[in-house]
Amino acid sequence: MSKKMKTQKTGTVKSKIKRGDQVVFIAGKEYNRYDSNGNRQPLRGKVIAVDARSGKVKVEGAMIVKRHKKAVPQLNQEGGILEQEAWVNVSNVALIDPKTGKPTRVKYEVRNGEKVRVAKSGEVIPVVNVFGKKEPKKTKEDQTEE
Repeated sequence: MSKKMKTQKTGTVKSKIKRGDQVVFIAGKEYNRYDSNGNRQPLRGKVIAVDARSGKVKVEGAMIVKRHKKAVPQLNQEGGILEQEAWVNVSNVALIDPKTGKPTRVKYEVRNGEKVRVAKSGEVIPVVNVFGKKEPKKTKEDQTEE
């Protein structure tokens, strides 16, 4: 009686959903949200984290779970019940088309010599810079001019 070991995938894993993208739920608990009139209004939100290796994402304000945290006085950390977002399978969310505002699939195309994500409507999905604006590195020549 031998147990099968789960093999760990190696190498880079690509995800079509990136951090900072606007997504809408197309399945699961957050898909079945209803407004005051009784109409289904699936949750829309911004992706705050992506785990491409396991195929999961965290969406702002979605799948809220409670975590019980013990206080650590040495590190000055408070205890209590914290509410945070849980990981959601990437198949439960879809990117929002910038042109129509509806859920869409994504394909990659090369336009103007640059690889871009394109929605079904043909609209290019803009890349959100979540890390802030990066300044180009200064060369030694630039530093001597200043």
